[in-house]
Amino acid sequence: MPDDCPPDAAEVPDEPGGPDALAAEAPTLPPPIEPDTKDWTWVLGERCPDCGFDAASVEPSTTGTQLRALAARFADLLAAPTARIRPDDRQWSALEYGCHVRDVFRLYETRLRLMLDEDDPLFANWDQDLTAVEEGYTRQDPALVATELLAAADGAAAAFDAVEGDQWSRVGRRSDGASFTVDSFTRYFLHDPVHHVWDVERGNERLGG
Repeated sequence: MPDDCPPDAAEVPDEPGGPDALAAEAPTLPPPIEPDTKDWTWVLGERCPDCGFDAASVEPSTTGTQLRALAARFADLLAAPTARIRPDDRQWSALEYGCHVRDVFRLYETRLRLMLDEDDPLFANWDQDLTAVEEGYTRQDPALVATELLAAADGAAAAFDAVEGDQWSRVGRRSDGASFTVDSFTRYFLHDPVHHVWDVERGNERLGG
């Protein structure tokens, strides 16, 4: 065998900090949750049987107050010692839901501003499940997420607080063809954080919290 041939792979010692060491140190990430493919626009016409949200009873002018209260509740949930733990393999942890709700607050503020500034805008598609994986929701810091979520809620709340008069009738469209007025958009949006508070509280019950 020529002297310049590399030794057999089994004979190559692991170097400190090499690929094998990094693999050993890397945290084991939980598998992605099965994507939710349901069309939740049905909540505009009927009460949610799970969280109890009733879109017909919502007063859109109170949206800002409700968003701030929901964000405060989520901040409490993110402070729990179980915040990183999934109650089962079909449901996100409080941390993952907190990241999602933070991002939803930011997204819906952007979409609201589009509806107010443009005529019948078409919203860019957003894949929430892909975002959860790409942004590493499971690896984020619960305390930082709570701070970011509260800030995102304040931004969205201020935007909704400023809506008045005929602006509630302005329209926008989702990439799947669903169309909203600012009024129905607001009711649809509020269901998301309300439902996810319920998700986390239900999960905490199963975790014994």
